[in-house]
Amino acid sequence: MDAFYASVEQLDHPEWRGKPLVVGGNAARGVVAAASYEARKFGIHSAMSSVLAARKCPQLIFARPRFDRYKEISSQIRDIFYEYTDLVEPLSLDEAFLDVTENKLGLKSAILIARQIREKIKEKTGLNASAGVSYNKFLAKTASDLNKPNGQAVILPEEAEAFLEKLPIGKFFGIGKVTAEKMQNLGIHTGKDLKEFSLQFLTKKFGKSGLHYFNIVRGIHLSEVQPHRVRKSLSAENTFEKDLITLAEMEENLFPIFEEVIRRIEKSGIKGRTVTLKLKYADFTLQTRSKTLEQYPDTDQIWQVSVELLHQEEIPKPVRLLGLGLSNLNITEEQVHFGEQLKIPFKL
Repeated sequence: MDAFYASVEQLDHPEWRGKPLVVGGNAARGVVAAASYEARKFGIHSAMSSVLAARKCPQLIFARPRFDRYKEISSQIRDIFYEYTDLVEPLSLDEAFLDVTENKLGLKSAILIARQIREKIKEKTGLNASAGVSYNKFLAKTASDLNKPNGQAVILPEEAEAFLEKLPIGKFFGIGKVTAEKMQNLGIHTGKDLKEFSLQFLTKKFGKSGLHYFNIVRGIHLSEVQPHRVRKSLSAENTFEKDLITLAEMEENLFPIFEEVIRRIEKSGIKGRTVTLKLKYADFTLQTRSKTLEQYPDTDQIWQVSVELLHQEEIPKPVRLLGLGLSNLNITEEQVHFGEQLKIPFKL
């Protein structure tokens, strides 16, 4: 989806359409969760501090996140995917991989399927989507960013290596800012540069990821579309308008976060043995504290452990964010039904 959260807000608030808008925080606090294309023209992007975003664009509109609304539209979009295939691997509320090698409508063209899905999303939700088509997940994801917004692109098997040689290293899916800078310091600026380095060299410099980088620049990515992924954790968090100074303030503000975690537990039926407290300080440094129990805790025990973790050691700085999560969940691979992955050559 194109600028999903921001686009939903502009859809529901016609007066905001065509104007620079971000979702998340406010002009004085917080972090940008999503930016409209109008806002991006000012150099504003997700994960930017709200203060800097407001400085770049004084007329910027700040919208509070409405995740229930985003989930509602995401569910509508997911239903459209399932009209074509059950092999759907969600990456987030606004993005997913689909294996359409064999599809429910018997269509021979992946390009046609992508176009139809985008048209149906627009018709049902009023929102624009972009799509990428190729023979593996890495290339499909790369292609999906080529003609944004409201476009699609295809990378054919015979075109992949030549395309990747020209691609700037920062545009490779899965290569973040830090890794891109490290590669550039080694003289790796494009796929062609990356291709010149041996597997041994890349493994030495990047560890296990070296093999991944060696393969993807050659168009090799063997990861299958996984229609069901086992959840690893369940959590909730909140960024505060004013930093929390005292333990009493922190405990008071932790309780609503705890209540949200319990609500999600009751809704999902999930239990977890590890309780984790997340603290982000005023200087943006992050700390986590965890405790693993022998048995799955009940509601009262989760709260007791949360408070224990809060008081575990001195909190040295004002706190801007508190989070609470459960992991070591009562979910295993065996409990999840996986669709059959079809071994059929890629078709267009």
